[in-house]
Amino acid sequence: MKWVLVKKVVEIIGYTEDAIRAKMRKGVWLKGIHWTKAPDNRIHFNIEAIQQWIEGSKA
Repeated sequence: MKWVLVKKVVEIIGYTEDAIRAKMRKGVWLKGIHWTKAPDNRIHFNIEAIQQWIEGSKA
């Protein structure tokens, strides 16, 4: 599973929804890499890229 909704990120990674949205707003997590907006305007997160970011990779 590559793309997940925010509740799954909270469950898997452990950040709160507020912390996740702050990372998006501040540009820590980048649109098109760490998150994207689907055609229905829901935000989806690339769990693989977020895990790489946690491990210190540039993704």
